[in-house]
Amino acid sequence: MTTAVSPQPRILGVGTATPPHSYSQQDVLDAFGIEDEKIISVFQNSAIERRFLNLPPVDGYGRRRMETQGELLAKHARWGVDMGSRALLTCLDDIGAKRADIGYLACVTTTGFLTPGFSAKLIRELGLTPHTRRLDVVGMGCNAGLNGLTATADWAAANPGRLAMMVCSESCSAAYVFDGTMRTAVVNSLFGDGAAAVAMVAGEPERPQPGATVLKFASYMIADAIDAMRYDWDDEAGKFSFFLDREVPYAVGAHAEIVIDRLLEGTGLRRSDIAHWIVHSGGKKVIDSVNVNLGLTRHDVRHTISVLRDYGNLSSGSFLFSYQRLLEEGVARRGEHGIFMTMGPGSQIETALVRY
Repeated sequence: MTTAVSPQPRILGVGTATPPHSYSQQDVLDAFGIEDEKIISVFQNSAIERRFLNLPPVDGYGRRRMETQGELLAKHARWGVDMGSRALLTCLDDIGAKRADIGYLACVTTTGFLTPGFSAKLIRELGLTPHTRRLDVVGMGCNAGLNGLTATADWAAANPGRLAMMVCSESCSAAYVFDGTMRTAVVNSLFGDGAAAVAMVAGEPERPQPGATVLKFASYMIADAIDAMRYDWDDEAGKFSFFLDREVPYAVGAHAEIVIDRLLEGTGLRRSDIAHWIVHSGGKKVIDSVNVNLGLTRHDVRHTISVLRDYGNLSSGSFLFSYQRLLEEGVARRGEHGIFMTMGPGSQIETALVRY
């Protein structure tokens, strides 16, 4: 008896979107009147030049007013739908598909909580068929883009010829707390707002435009670092506050080899065979730690570095911004292999092996 093999899903295209306004690190420091030299140093040494943000409104005195948790959730909802819609439509346009072609929609976010979630809101906002299968991946953090891609790829493989889409929509400025502490300063210096959408299909003839076929996924949870990245409720501020442990970059780097070796196991490939690396733009120290532990060069992660520079950390969708830049560069050749790698709360490392 022969077991049927599911066709491999292929990424057809990607689309991205941001809010209309971007700010330099100095712009943000000035907007909030930050004068603490230690905090200023965190902003200035982040390897970030600009970020797209939805800053709090200005009060009657020309100062940025601190938003309530309710206002932050409203910001998350409004801009999550706005950016997610634009990213999805850009992606459809990129591949020459129509809204009616979408059979599956996975939406990923960590910057707020809604019920119903973004998948339902985007289906209504964009007039997608009510028969669209949908999934919301909420609260998994910066690694979650690959968690969502796993589900999207599985649906595409199980439904050959049908279009599956994933949207990562992160309004990170809807998760900011400004209390003058170093804890919140690290978060406020790093994250930016943005959305990315990706389209996948399996079982169709390959199209002329470049794209990656997804071959395999591998995961690794650093259980000893489960509290290293987390949301806590801040009673004094009356809102949630994100925490990043200073040891996160080193924990991620120290375990990177384990998950990459697992990903390549049984494929006949070695790390030196990987032509293109798409690593999450988690921050300067995270990128440096991954480079050291995997023996990568700055050229290997040039798109990761440039996305961090131009957008900051975009959470779950960061790796798709880097993937888009790789495609625009036009250097990926048919048959070459690549790796996607994201990391986030858990502490979790997610990876995907792809072939161009």
